[in-house]
Amino acid sequence: MNENINIQAVPSFCLKDMQLDVLRLDELHPVVSGNKWFKLKYYLQQAKVQKADTIASFGGPYSNHLVALAFAAKEYNLKSIGYVRSNEDELITPTLQEAIHYGMDLKFLGRNNFQVFKNELLQNNQRNDPYFVDEGGYGTLGAQGAATILSKEKINNYSHIICAVGTGTMMAGLINAAKPHQHVIGIPVLKNEATIRDEITQLITIKKIPFTVLHDFHLGGYAKTNQAQFDFMNQLWQTEKIPTDIVYTSKLFMAVKSLINANYFSTTAKILIIHSGGLQGNRSLPAGTLLF
Repeated sequence: MNENINIQAVPSFCLKDMQLDVLRLDELHPVVSGNKWFKLKYYLQQAKVQKADTIASFGGPYSNHLVALAFAAKEYNLKSIGYVRSNEDELITPTLQEAIHYGMDLKFLGRNNFQVFKNELLQNNQRNDPYFVDEGGYGTLGAQGAATILSKEKINNYSHIICAVGTGTMMAGLINAAKPHQHVIGIPVLKNEATIRDEITQLITIKKIPFTVLHDFHLGGYAKTNQAQFDFMNQLWQTEKIPTDIVYTSKLFMAVKSLINANYFSTTAKILIIHSGGLQGNRSLPAGTLLF
């Protein structure tokens, strides 16, 4: 996987001497998009070292993580299993259809007791085959992989690094890789995420890097949308040619724009937004909603 990633300026957001750029992880790969490759790569390597035949993980019916894992597992000559937070009699989403296309065997755990069943599978797997990866790649190896997102020297000049937060794995990795002068900010896309800071902290190995989690930009909860969001996404595409998704990155960019307008940052701040991909989530929208 070529990890040479483009950094793009976002001049329409900037005030005075402020610098605002976006790290275009969405351009990394057409399937293993955004931060998914970084969070998965060390799990895949460990699965091969342990001579596992199958790799398995968990996710919802629109999980970017499951699609990425299905494709990557095929490339590593591993079988894959996806344990899905939905019921077998529900319609198969385009996301799950794509995972099946790449060879993933889907098993439906239902919605009500998904976490209970997930925890049982993770705790009772003594032989490590299938080799389990937690939801969203959460864990030490996921954070270790995410830390390599910031491996480039030219990223050292930024004062702030901002990302969307789901499981918190990528944010923990960014904190571990950040320099002492950099402040990492996370924008959770889930509502009432009271435990997310603790979950991030559990994966942090470098304790001196300042970080902040801002909980006011989820737009009502995970995958909740509204017309103002669609309008913002279309305007961002028209002005900067940056595509975003309805679950993560549009909420991230909306948060950054709101924070800039509220003078949250100094006028000389140098800000890097991490575009974590996930564009396939837009498939659930009616045709014509978005311009890209």
